[in-house]
Amino acid sequence: MATPEAEEFAALLRELKDRSGRSYGVLAGKLHVSTSTLHRYCNGDAVPTEYAPVERLARLCAATPAEHVELHRRWILADGARRRARAEGAAPETVPEAAAVPPAASGAVPGTVAPVAVAGTVQEPAGPEAVPGAETVLAARTRNPKRLRIALAAGAVVALAVPAAFIASHAATQDPDGKGKPVAGASAPPGTAASPRTPSASPSGSAAPSASPSGSPSASPSPSRAATPPATVGVPLRVGISSYNWDSPCGQYYLLDQEPDAVPPPPAPQDNRGWARALGGVDGGHMQLQLTATGKSADSVVLNAVHVRVVGRNAPLDWKAYSMGDGCGSGVTPQTFDVDLDAGHPLVKPVAGQNGDTVVPAKDFPYKVASNDPQVLNLDVHTEGHDISWYLELDWSSGDRRGTVRVDDGGEPFRTSAIEGRTEYGYWPDKGEWVARSGQ
Repeated sequence: MATPEAEEFAALLRELKDRSGRSYGVLAGKLHVSTSTLHRYCNGDAVPTEYAPVERLARLCAATPAEHVELHRRWILADGARRRARAEGAAPETVPEAAAVPPAASGAVPGTVAPVAVAGTVQEPAGPEAVPGAETVLAARTRNPKRLRIALAAGAVVALAVPAAFIASHAATQDPDGKGKPVAGASAPPGTAASPRTPSASPSGSAAPSASPSGSPSASPSPSRAATPPATVGVPLRVGISSYNWDSPCGQYYLLDQEPDAVPPPPAPQDNRGWARALGGVDGGHMQLQLTATGKSADSVVLNAVHVRVVGRNAPLDWKAYSMGDGCGSGVTPQTFDVDLDAGHPLVKPVAGQNGDTVVPAKDFPYKVASNDPQVLNLDVHTEGHDISWYLELDWSSGDRRGTVRVDDGGEPFRTSAIEGRTEYGYWPDKGEWVARSGQ
């Protein structure tokens, strides 16, 4: 049964589809999904696992900037409701955007996803009412890269779905000195060297036990006090990755240590990251990361800042750069945050957006979120001269509580390498091959 959030999301999809005058078949073909899948999205029977196909549908249907924002908000709420229902054992079925390769052909489990881990540290106020606690929701699936590469060499088409806004939260217990101690399964600490290839998924974390408060060390609590449930602890928000390239597929490159004739054709845009991971690829040049933050209750949580933590800085990879697409021409440039990884201390700087001839002013932190008021942050993270491993930390506060949420790539740092001076290739469908850009 469709959730109320999914029905509201589907209602706006139907409105845009009907207004466009295009059939389900025509739109489905442009979105690289089946006609029945698009029907289910528009009926509320299924929610896309990531926002990329929804954004493309909105563009095809000439949605206004206000409709783009509203559609994104409704998708975030519908996706969150779907995940909660799944956790409770009654999730509405989700239809994948692309067919997965059979296990016999690829060696990968259909629906294998690229993991994303988000770890949170909570600092509770001092006093007898403070209840240190932890909460962890971490999922990471693994694949068999060796078998998958063998299948790719045999010419199999790889279609690995990347989830939109995969969300996991790690909380930390309180040390006597007031510093948070990460629980098992937290991301690699600063200073860890990046692996020479694509980072692997980390094992699932386990939740730390919650302590019960005590009014006095020598006296038992009164019956009325014992009947009062303990205060809510843990990270009061969820932070996930909505998209690894919010301008998809414009300007997206992957560096591969592969010759063009050994690289298969690019997949549908929503599968780009899984495709690159299977080939041992690294994000090239600009990584346009989109974060979504949602409160766990109606109480407001303030997002105070996002910090960049660099854990590895090396010479750029001497690999070839493969482009995932050429210009989109949407006419709308969202308000973003620029992150120059080449700086000695990279900062997250707000950048103004553009809507036609209208400039959308840059807006810096703080931001507020709640369960019915999500916030989307578009980050343009780039390097022009290094191979850099990094992760993000988001500072939050709620009342007299505060903490930090770590955002990384499945328990490992993100990795981005410069493409300046590298041979760049684009795929020509009519030739069925990768062709070097002019001037290369």
